Amino acid sequence: MIFEKEISVKEILQIIDTEAVVIGNDNENVLGINEIHMVQNGEITFVDNPKYYEKALQSKAAFVLIDIKPENTYGKTLIVVKDPFSAYVKIVKHVRKFYPQSTFIHPSAQIGEGTILQPGVFVGANVKIGKNCIIHSNVSIYDHTTIGNNVIIQANSVIGGEAFYFKHRPNNCWDKLESCGTTTIADNVEIGALCTIDKGVSGDTFVGEGCKFDNHVQVGHDTHIGKHVLVGSHCAIAGVTTIEDDCIIWARVSINKDLVVGKGTVLLATSAIDKSVEAGGKVLFGSPAIEVSKKWRELAALRLLPDMMQDIRDLKKEITELKKQK
Repeated sequence: MIFEKEISVKEILQIIDTEAVVIGNDNENVLGINEIHMVQNGEITFVDNPKYYEKALQSKAAFVLIDIKPENTYGKTLIVVKDPFSAYVKIVKHVRKFYPQSTFIHPSAQIGEGTILQPGVFVGANVKIGKNCIIHSNVSIYDHTTIGNNVIIQANSVIGGEAFYFKHRPNNCWDKLESCGTTTIADNVEIGALCTIDKGVSGDTFVGEGCKFDNHVQVGHDTHIGKHVLVGSHCAIAGVTTIEDDCIIWARVSINKDLVVGKGTVLLATSAIDKSVEAGGKVLFGSPAIEVSKKWRELAALRLLPDMMQDIRDLKKEITELKKQK
């Protein structure tokens, strides 16, 4: 997320309002805030897990909220604090404040010519909706969402809701990582009823041109879906996933986070994947999903097991009888 106005390091220290040590150049301004995997030049990120220290320090970030003093700063300005997660959240809340809305359509919303909003549609601040769209009743379109032309959204769907992202604390508490990202729906997309597409935590959740969703589809934060992807009902797509062009995902498919589903992949109904899939039009089935021809052979073999077990029992019985005859 790029700030509307640059923020100095001194202002950052005031915002986080906690004991901190600055290592490096504290005269530069911070341009934006982002997570490690998408942070850009001039932006600030955070890290509080030893597993990701090096990734953060070698990222594009100019500023890092961190809870150690590393030997090598890689030329970055570090803000050393006890709890980088909480400091990050304070910055997000400062730059992306929540303002209650008293009308269904926010005055700042831009709605294109020929677009129809059915009764009960909620449109938040800084939303852009293109031309000739049909948004059916009780759809909620959260702040900072962009919707292209000729888009259809069926009733009761939620576009741009907050990311499901929490940090576990002692005493079984969960701290929320506040979202400051966006959601983009490209042209000619159709989204079914009761679908939910979460905004990015700090980046963009994107649904590409010509995608078609059935009802009850969940898309997690920062996920990027390419062009002409078909998604069946009751699918769950986790955050930070990339689904490339021309994929077909049938009903009740589950896709784990941080994966890439290659171009042209077909995932048959009720499947689940926990590893990336290479492009090339593979057809997969099962949980975890494998190539369908192999899965059919596996299932055929499983159907033979009861008869095979009976044959084994009969053989054991014959062997026992033969031993008795000796």
